Amino acid sequence: MNLWSRLKMNLENGLDPKDLSERRSDKSLTGERQIDGYEGAGQAEFQVDDRPIEPEGRKLNRPNIFKWVLFLLFLAYMLVSYYHAPILVRLGRYLVVEHPIKKADLIVCLMGKPVERGLAAAEVYKKGLASHIFVGREKLPDGNSILVKKGVHYPEGRDLLIMMLQGLGVPRTACITGDRFVEGTIGEAKVVREVARKRGCRSLIIITSPTHARRAWLTYRKVFEKNRMKIMLMPSRYSNFKPEDWWKTSEYVKEVIIEYQKLLYYTVKHFW
Repeated sequence: MNLWSRLKMNLENGLDPKDLSERRSDKSLTGERQIDGYEGAGQAEFQVDDRPIEPEGRKLNRPNIFKWVLFLLFLAYMLVSYYHAPILVRLGRYLVVEHPIKKADLIVCLMGKPVERGLAAAEVYKKGLASHIFVGREKLPDGNSILVKKGVHYPEGRDLLIMMLQGLGVPRTACITGDRFVEGTIGEAKVVREVARKRGCRSLIIITSPTHARRAWLTYRKVFEKNRMKIMLMPSRYSNFKPEDWWKTSEYVKEVIIEYQKLLYYTVKHFW
């Protein structure tokens, strides 16, 4: 159907040609608006976000961290509670060093705990394992010079130990000592080295306490490393220290802690 036929039909139907042209123009405007809307929507939809992309990791909040800390503390407590006895026993046994005792040239009774060590020294002497016992001279206590000025006799530690040895059946002639003061295990070992050299000793029996045995053994081995001296350590059996339950007695808890501190100090300063 051509344009003239359509106009003729519109006239017959009572439609004005101006109205028809207005309708067409309205339709064209509506189409343009729809196209503009599609373009705007496309621009909005495909707009590029230039903000930096941050990784999305799992963040632990404080309650979760606190729960993990409590769990680890509980686990550590259970492990220590279950294994504390074997660990403590090993710590106690490590300090105790004991060698097979054979006949030697000299018994050395270390200062520190005179009763338990003196009993062991007298026992070894009476078995005929050595003919003499060396007793070191400890440093005098503060204020001793004032006692001397006032004419007051204060017995030294070596005098008390020799007196005890005599009471246990060791003759005074079998007890030897020196005038040089000893301070610490390392100082006492150096004095013993001088005495052994003068007497021509080739073997020593060292009497000490169980907790002190490891440090004494390492110290005398270090001091005599160039002298080819045979050293035998004998911890006193008259001590009540037991590696199996030492942590149950406050006295031995303190003693073991201090001994490990001294062992660490000696290792750093003397043994390396």
